[in-house]
Amino acid sequence: MSILPFTPPIVKRLLGWKKGGGGEQGVPGGQEDKWSEKAVKSLVKKLKKSGQLEELERAITSQSPSTKCITIPRSLDGRLQVSHRKGLPHVIYCRLWRWPDLHSHHELRAVELCEYAFNMKKDEVCVNPYHYQRVETPVLPPVLVPRHTEIPAEFPPLDDYSHSIPENTNFPAGIEPQSNYIPETPPPGYLSEDGETSDHQMNHSMDTGSPNVSPNPVSPAHNNLDLQPVTYCEPAFWCSISYYELNVRVGETFHASQPSMTVDGFTDPSNSERFCLGLLSNVNRNAAVELTRRHIGRGVRLYYIGGEVFAECLSDSAIFVQSPNCNQRYGWHPATVCKIPPGCNLKIFNNQEFAALLSQSVNQGFEAVYQLTRMCTIRMSFVKGWGAEYRRQTVTSTPCWIELHLNGPLQWLDKVCRHYPVESDGITEAEDLLCDGTKTSLHFEDSIGTQNTLGSGNTMGASATGVKENIGSKACIYTQAISNKHALEAVLQ
Repeated sequence: MSILPFTPPIVKRLLGWKKGGGGEQGVPGGQEDKWSEKAVKSLVKKLKKSGQLEELERAITSQSPSTKCITIPRSLDGRLQVSHRKGLPHVIYCRLWRWPDLHSHHELRAVELCEYAFNMKKDEVCVNPYHYQRVETPVLPPVLVPRHTEIPAEFPPLDDYSHSIPENTNFPAGIEPQSNYIPETPPPGYLSEDGETSDHQMNHSMDTGSPNVSPNPVSPAHNNLDLQPVTYCEPAFWCSISYYELNVRVGETFHASQPSMTVDGFTDPSNSERFCLGLLSNVNRNAAVELTRRHIGRGVRLYYIGGEVFAECLSDSAIFVQSPNCNQRYGWHPATVCKIPPGCNLKIFNNQEFAALLSQSVNQGFEAVYQLTRMCTIRMSFVKGWGAEYRRQTVTSTPCWIELHLNGPLQWLDKVCRHYPVESDGITEAEDLLCDGTKTSLHFEDSIGTQNTLGSGNTMGASATGVKENIGSKACIYTQAISNKHALEAVLQ
């Protein structure tokens, strides 16, 4: 029995090739089937007018990338609306006929022969699902750690950039907010992946002395050393997110298991793909925070795809991001805060770049490796920014903000640090501490003033990259590295 009053035979045949389970989370199967039929009927109607219907059926049945481009007109915002839902057309039909679990266009890359790929931004866009490939997560090479390097008795202090007001930077002028495809190799200074690089941004680049991120061979000095390979392992939860109002952490830490998830201002209590801030209460919340929370709206979508992390602003107001990894890529000061306007997105972390930095740092000693912990923390504020161009000069002055801890890189650093030998009088065995709920002994406990953490769950304050305002003692604990038992006990109190 047809779902709709009348289903043409061509639509029935095409639906017969539909991959199972392609619905959104929480959407009943019947509703999803009905929507899929509408999506196919919409495409068939467009292709009849352009005479491409037979080519579509040939592509779907042959499952061959050698078939021709199948194009439809590109809309103003690049998206296609079917019934009450909007999405990028090539994603819709790739999900329908190839990958039901497809989350985002970041997971797709066009084949070389495709002349109308979505990222080309032509007036026509190819929706042939066999003209796109799924992006695979690259395998990171193991880091080779010298066995015979002594670990220090005390941890070196992490670089604290909070003594200077963070610089600010914006997306270039004249961007197309909805056209948010991210190219694979943006030029230096190119933020939005949507527009032109401005002279201001090129001039904004700072000489930070950041190393080249391409992997270097082991230096000759280490050629004769016994090297221990340390591999990267993907954790069950790729990041942990804490929410703050001014300098107070509110609610429990959210552990992200899905490759695509949102942080929004709504109230769904049990969706693994959403961290809903509207649920969280704070008896000390002031009027400024209340007003800001009302403007969070759809918030920010975070993607972890192919070893890269992207942030996409879904809100009607801008978001502001401080990512040391992103800042290094563009040659900015590590504490620079970047404004992401509505409808735009930015790559905020890259595992391969981090791996290259780590492979260089192991040859420079324990301190250089330890400094990379700041790369694994990303701060993001909603609606209100902070930095040199704002009256709020620290992130703890913004009404609503979140902090991301990237668990995979943090655990990798922990494993590398464990391979540095401990001094003879050091503690050789110690209980692992948890990094925000994940198995790593690299743990930050920042006490922000005299604040109380609201809500249950793990207490993990603003970590190592440098929040100055109201920060009390900062204890960076790596239990295997502390050689003084009394110092360890003092830190844990």
